[in-house]
Amino acid sequence: IVAGGKGLRMGANVPKQFLEINGKAIIVHTLEKFKEALPMAELLLVLPEAEMERWNELSQGTAFENLRVAKGGNSRFESVKSGLSLIEAEGIVGVHDAVRPFVSIKTIQNVFAEAEKSGAAIPVVELKDSIREIGKATSKAVERSAFRIVQTPQCFQSQLLFNAYKQPNQEKFTDDASVVEELGHAISLVEGNNENIKITTIEDLKIGEVLIKV
Repeated sequence: IVAGGKGLRMGANVPKQFLEINGKAIIVHTLEKFKEALPMAELLLVLPEAEMERWNELSQGTAFENLRVAKGGNSRFESVKSGLSLIEAEGIVGVHDAVRPFVSIKTIQNVFAEAEKSGAAIPVVELKDSIREIGKATSKAVERSAFRIVQTPQCFQSQLLFNAYKQPNQEKFTDDASVVEELGHAISLVEGNNENIKITTIEDLKIGEVLIKV
C-alpha cells in the first residue's frame, strides 16, 4: 500500500492519506478493504519518513500496528521500489494507492487471480465522457471506446516486478504497469469498479464522504 505522497493539493495540515472519512483515516479504510479481500496476504506500507510517527500513533492498538513499513522516496517509482525491498518470498505482489479506499473486494480478488494466470494484471474502467486529442494548434475527437481509465491494485508475479524496478526511472513510468511493460511483458486488463477513485482533491474527499454511506 503506497502512501508516499504529501497531499499538497489538499491544502490540509496532514497528508491526504491521514485525512478522515466518516471518522476514520483514509489509509485505514484502504487497509481494512485489503484485509477483508485477502485475509491471508501480508500487507506492507510505504510512508514518508516524516509521517512514520503519525502512523505509529494512529495504528497503535489496531490490527495494523505491526505492519512492516518502508520509507517513501521522492517519486512514486522510488516509493514502490522501497516497498519491494521488504519482500523476500515469491508470489503475487499487488501495488495499491493508499488513497483509493473504495476499491471493491471483487476488484482486488479478480486482479490478483488474473495476475496468477498471466503474470501481470491491472483494473480498468471505461470512459464516460467524450475525449479529444490535443495537437499543437488544433484538437480532434477520438473514439473513447479505444481507451480505458487505469486503477490500482496493479498485480504482478513477484520476480517480474523485481526485475522491472531494476530499470532506471523514466518520465513515462506513470504506474507499475508502465514499468513492467517496458520489459516487453503484456498487461492483462480486468474490470475495475467506478467507485475506486483516487482521493487527491477536496472535491474527491467530498465524493468519498458520499460513497462511504452507500
